[in-house]
Amino acid sequence: MKKLLSFILIALAMVGCNTGPNETNTIEYDTVQVIDNLVIDENSVPIFPKKAALTTDTARRFSVELPRRCTVDWNNQSVVSVVPEEKIEMVRVDKGDELPADLTVSDYEFKKQSVPSALNKLLEGTDIAVVEQEQVIEKVSGSIASGNLSDAVDLIARLGRVYYTYDAALGEIKLFNRAKWLIKMPHNDTIVMALLDAMHGADVRNLIVDWADNTLIFEGNFQTEREVARIISDISSKKYVMSWDMDVYRVYPRTDNPIIWMNLLPAFGDKNIKMSIPGVVGRTLVVGPEINTKTLQEFLSQQANVVLVSQGHFVVPDGWQSRFDIGQCSKEERLETDLIIGASAKYSDFAGRKKIDAKIVLRTSNGELSSFSIPSSVGDNYIIIGIPTHSFVTTPETLISPFAEMVVFMSPRIVSIVDPEDIDDAPLAGDALRNYLRK
Repeated sequence: MKKLLSFILIALAMVGCNTGPNETNTIEYDTVQVIDNLVIDENSVPIFPKKAALTTDTARRFSVELPRRCTVDWNNQSVVSVVPEEKIEMVRVDKGDELPADLTVSDYEFKKQSVPSALNKLLEGTDIAVVEQEQVIEKVSGSIASGNLSDAVDLIARLGRVYYTYDAALGEIKLFNRAKWLIKMPHNDTIVMALLDAMHGADVRNLIVDWADNTLIFEGNFQTEREVARIISDISSKKYVMSWDMDVYRVYPRTDNPIIWMNLLPAFGDKNIKMSIPGVVGRTLVVGPEINTKTLQEFLSQQANVVLVSQGHFVVPDGWQSRFDIGQCSKEERLETDLIIGASAKYSDFAGRKKIDAKIVLRTSNGELSSFSIPSSVGDNYIIIGIPTHSFVTTPETLISPFAEMVVFMSPRIVSIVDPEDIDDAPLAGDALRNYLRK
């Protein structure tokens, strides 16, 4: 036992000799991060929460229309341009087979019947059945003295505000509340934009545009069909459409002071600022052509940093409504992308003078922000000022200065639609432009 104890003491002494008086044994460990009971290190695979089955943001924002919609060539603008008149045609898609031409109708009367009942009674004695693909609730009344079967079915369907297709193989007339339509559009992009913007203004959505062959497909009910047909008829009969080019800026003052807009008067001269129109929020200045995007930015840059939020254009058929979605053409996601600029305009006699009589409305998802009624002359531009950026802030606090504001520069243009034979190759400028506008 004494020998074993001596061996242990010798071993401890040897260990003590190998360790200096100021040295300690340390063990290094890898650092780890623990999040929600999961150990995260450099070899970990990222774990993300499950995402809902929704279209990704970048895919949702994709649009073939954007290059045409969201670019403005400020260096090559025409106050008035002329385009040739072209036919716009709307054709229903998938009408099915033709009804038998040898079947005729005479002395048929129906009163306060549903469309299926009126058709079933009409088709008694034939092998044709009526199938409701969607519930039809309209009641119809009328009488048919004589005619073929196709005209009789058309009349009952139109009275009931429904659509039908005929399948000859099955011997069935199928009833629908909605139908699909194809519009054969002109080859001029401005008129196409006028048609699209008028349909957007009428809240017709889900439009599919084939820019290669200039056709548009949409789906809708009887009311949608009538609205679009009215838009096409009106555009086809118009002499003018109005087009607006625009820039939307966010302006950050460099000091704790707001933009001094009165400095515009000495900077550009009071003759170049023709009107000042207040709104519930903000103010619209009607300015002469000498004040453009370049001169406006030069003025603003003396007092503030200027950021271009959105740029683009939209077209309004004479007397119709249209809208420009800031977010559709925004450079990136910004507070102002919730804003919609709506417009209606008419170019006509205004108390003995030719004027563009316009109404501009600013809307967000929370409702109307402001509106302006603007009578202006051809060649004038609009500057909307005094819209606080805080109007678009949804959080209780923000890092954005309370003096930051949105500025909108709008330049209206007139597009004249004329018979192709009346188009003159001479540019509309100077005396030629003045004479044209007097017509």
